[in-house]
Amino acid sequence: MLIAGFIFAEMRYHSYLNSAKKIIESYKGNVPFSFFLKKYFGANKKHGSKDRKQIATLCYNFYRLGKAMPDGLVEEKFFTGTFLCEHTYNHFLHFHKPEWNELIGKPLTEKISFLGFKFENIFPGGNELSDGIDHKQYCLSFFDQPDLFIRIRPGKKNIVLKKLHDAGLKFEMPGEDYIALTNAAKLDTILELDKEVVVQDYNSQKVLDFFKNSFTAFNLPLSVWDCCAASGGKSILAYDIMQGKIDLTVSDIRESILANLTKRFETAGIKNYKSFIADLSINLHPAGQVGFQSPILNFQLIICDTPCTGSGTWSRTPEQLYFFKEKLIAAYADKQKKIVDNIIPHLQTEGLFLYITCSVFKKENEDIADYIKEKFHLQLLQMELLKGYDKKADSMFTAVFIKK
Repeated sequence: MLIAGFIFAEMRYHSYLNSAKKIIESYKGNVPFSFFLKKYFGANKKHGSKDRKQIATLCYNFYRLGKAMPDGLVEEKFFTGTFLCEHTYNHFLHFHKPEWNELIGKPLTEKISFLGFKFENIFPGGNELSDGIDHKQYCLSFFDQPDLFIRIRPGKKNIVLKKLHDAGLKFEMPGEDYIALTNAAKLDTILELDKEVVVQDYNSQKVLDFFKNSFTAFNLPLSVWDCCAASGGKSILAYDIMQGKIDLTVSDIRESILANLTKRFETAGIKNYKSFIADLSINLHPAGQVGFQSPILNFQLIICDTPCTGSGTWSRTPEQLYFFKEKLIAAYADKQKKIVDNIIPHLQTEGLFLYITCSVFKKENEDIADYIKEKFHLQLLQMELLKGYDKKADSMFTAVFIKK
């Protein structure tokens, strides 16, 4: 029986390793890894739910190493990623590297020292980081899966807390209306998403804090353009902060993005708004781009959550760290300049411009803020780097300007 059990375990853990290697060799980084995995497992029905979880974890742990090890050491990278990312006894690691498994509960820095590689090799571009980003802490954060954060919508706090307690979910409240849960928490069967709560990272919830006490100084309803709206999370946040006293316009580059936003707004109870499709990195004609009509006006507030490297979110999507090329930083910065060039002319005098990235790179953050000041002569009211790597959250950058 013992021999049969050992043979079965040997087959299983070799199978996990071989499947993970096959996935890594097939994936080229051109789509989100979660989509790729879903498609792979859909085509390989032999993997049960437990097998899928084990194989997916191996792959994510592989990517969390970033640039720290040569590409040729594929199997060693699976073992190393497991050793650094896991904290309790691991059957897969015990089978392949039992001596490492004995040390798995040690602090992360001790485990890295034991392996003999430098943390800065995980992401070697430390010279590109924004002021205030700790390169070491940023690199080490890749070995932790961030928490799942939700924001409680106005008037829903009591019912949300009761539902979470009744469901037996463990959670923390880092703020009055913020809730942190494990990333594996299943909420859609417990809470009404977008109606009672919005799934939104901790720092993403804080990017509009500046306006909580200042929006009443404007004539209401406040005219707001969320120009890179994506699925509408910032718009819903603005709507809630401004107590619905908002004349909202949203835009994004693809119709499918705005279709998703429309569904979210319907659930969120946001009915009166304008939307249009536009590529804001090219000149925006006052009448809109060919084939579309855009209600371009002058706004009291423009929210520009600009396309960026997403480097502040890489602990959630470590495959992006693995495939990232440093030359893309400058390419994104150039695109960001083109976008602000095309939207700032639509800001009213005394209007506010909010520039946001989920990047940790200076070229996308402070350098763009300097560009806005110098080219458009806007007055900088506040600039903040919202570090998330010490909170199991995303890192973001915000700069608030006023047009005089």
